[in-house]
Amino acid sequence: MTTTSPLLPQIGTIFVAVSDIERARDWYCRLLGIPADGEIMFGHIYCIPLQSGLTLVLDSKIFPKRITDDAPLFHFNTQDIEASYAFLKENGVEVVVPIQHGHWFNFRDPDGNLIMVCKC
Repeated sequence: MTTTSPLLPQIGTIFVAVSDIERARDWYCRLLGIPADGEIMFGHIYCIPLQSGLTLVLDSKIFPKRITDDAPLFHFNTQDIEASYAFLKENGVEVVVPIQHGHWFNFRDPDGNLIMVCKC
């Protein structure tokens, strides 16, 4: 049996299932304060490069197969949890868990995906 794994200890990308690729592109780019000027590939994929080196991939082709979960898909970092909370509330985003322990809260995107914001 081989004991050395060919898998790298890295995460290459994060997929988010969305129902409408253009709406999701505009929503996530507005949320992150970046221009929505990239190309929608193959009619169903939009990639958002993140400062961490990861890529957030919005994909409308996988939407019908997804199951909404009560565990967040991932979290966005923030240095100001209160300002982040206020920003989302002011923009009509559904916050489902208010700020906990001055450190984190959860919200849903327009397709019901649960996402966390965490002060890091």
